[in-house]
Amino acid sequence: MSPARVRTRMALSAVAALVLSAAASAGTLVIGNKGEDTVSFVDLGSGEERVRLETGRAPHEVAISPDYRFAAVVSYGAASVDIFDVRDAKRVRTIDISPNAAPHGAVWAAKNRLVLVAEKSQSLVIVNPSTGSFRSVNLGQKGVHMLVVGPMGRRAYTANVGAGTISVVDLVRGKKLSDIAVGGMPEGLAITRDGTQLWVGDNSAPRLRVVDVATGMVVDTLPTDPVPIRVAISPDGKTAITSNIGVGTLSVFDVATRKPLRTITVSGARDAIQVTAVFSRDGKSVYVAETGRNTIAEVDLATGKVLRRIAAGKGADGLAIAP
Repeated sequence: MSPARVRTRMALSAVAALVLSAAASAGTLVIGNKGEDTVSFVDLGSGEERVRLETGRAPHEVAISPDYRFAAVVSYGAASVDIFDVRDAKRVRTIDISPNAAPHGAVWAAKNRLVLVAEKSQSLVIVNPSTGSFRSVNLGQKGVHMLVVGPMGRRAYTANVGAGTISVVDLVRGKKLSDIAVGGMPEGLAITRDGTQLWVGDNSAPRLRVVDVATGMVVDTLPTDPVPIRVAISPDGKTAITSNIGVGTLSVFDVATRKPLRTITVSGARDAIQVTAVFSRDGKSVYVAETGRNTIAEVDLATGKVLRRIAAGKGADGLAIAP
């Protein structure tokens, strides 16, 4: 083989290696397909589904372990949570959390601390995913649906849609501390990077409330498009978004100033049933579940353009990203 051809081959091999490296670094998108009881593992470099596996009934939400190795997928239609190995894409454990029923929001707060809320039993559940043991905290609030955990992993905050409250739970002692009255129908929920504010969507009105954690007081109310069913804050803590199921848009805010920045049209349609929205690890993109269309839209945050749509299973909703 001539030196020129050798150099050409080496150059092509280097390019291929870079492409594969970029695809690998993009990570894996884990999707709960609640309409068919499956979870999809999608390679974000190519946008192709690696594998689709069975779960418990109605897998609504997904949480990734701090080391990114495992994904927890809750079964809202049952009383269990499935633990999957992300790299190998296989189920390694199913944990029965009975009598806690209809688990929904989930946060993997520490290596051996997976925190869930169970709507029907109005409880918060602290699970050791390694052993399957758990303990429950009675919240006594209607519509316990979503939760966040503070930056130190010691406190959880739950959005209680039917009660119009946010419950505050000490995870170390396993005890509810208080209920913060915010009114309306709080569901979408995020916590600022420093843990000082909760950003709470209201399903009953096109608005987002900002709650001061220290005082439990609503310190601001911001306008959104109709039904801000999910709230997310970027990894750098600077940008907040709401996913607006009523019209298929994202409302974008500056966290520091609490000012609206712009509105991004994703589908622009209610029938897309736009629910979960998560930031990419670098914060440049947002992945948005269009549950009514079985697709995940990838949105460029800077330009507001939909870069692509990723095919998912029936009723795709819960999302999480792992390297």
